[in-house]
Amino acid sequence: MTLDRQRLANEICRRLDSERDAIVRQWNSSAPVSHFVLDDLLPSEWVTGIRAAFPTTKDMVLKRSLRELKYVAAQMDRYDPLLEESIYAFQMPEVVARVGQITGLEALEPDSMLYAGGISLMAPGHFLNPHIDNSHDKLRQRYRVLNLLYYVSPQWPQDRGGNLELWQQGLGKPPLTVASRCNRLVVMLTHRQSWHSVSRNRADADRCCVSNYYFSQQPIGGEHYYHVTEFRGRPEQPLRDFLLRGDNWVRTVIRTKLPWAFKNLHYYARPLEGSSSDEAKTQ
Repeated sequence: MTLDRQRLANEICRRLDSERDAIVRQWNSSAPVSHFVLDDLLPSEWVTGIRAAFPTTKDMVLKRSLRELKYVAAQMDRYDPLLEESIYAFQMPEVVARVGQITGLEALEPDSMLYAGGISLMAPGHFLNPHIDNSHDKLRQRYRVLNLLYYVSPQWPQDRGGNLELWQQGLGKPPLTVASRCNRLVVMLTHRQSWHSVSRNRADADRCCVSNYYFSQQPIGGEHYYHVTEFRGRPEQPLRDFLLRGDNWVRTVIRTKLPWAFKNLHYYARPLEGSSSDEAKTQ
């Protein structure tokens, strides 16, 4: 039987409904980087299929810098259709509505363009330094408010690294580690203080993730703001922290003063069903 986004969305909704009280409590008790974790999201054979559908690294984009080291992909029509169905299952209206009810965030909008979303693969040694996500969507019209991360790498205990880290008390205190356990969904708030990272992958296997963002016309906290994706060094990386602060400043100047000089190619470059006319024009 073919797995399509509707069938996947139905199962996601069933799991969200079955654990609703527990994940609402998680969300309400986890500020300032509010989040919830839901394990065993999909049947195991479905998860195996999604992981098997991931492309090889030669067909993905390697992002290598002081900020990060990982493979990413957003041009989903180049890959196994199951990956696109898996990503857009999280964008089905019934899933978005349930996440909104759980988090208390109103008028959530998924991102059909997959701006900075899609899939990622972190090979052995890969990492993602502490950062806050870009505040807006590609057209700078909506605020990025939720990050949805779904992990599909089998047998991934916490001691393998490659785990999500939430810096709840700022970068001067140890982070909260959320293991990238297979078949685990993490939904986290993203705003000006939602510092997060991925620890270095210490395993001899690839850590794979399906990523989505939800947006809103209203910013978290009600006060309007704008920022690029800002990276920092870890507490034990003072030189890297200094260099990344400078890098943040340069990229902020370019994005605000010279927007024509910046072109982020990490998005799905074709019109999709349900995309706005403005979105289609930019693709």
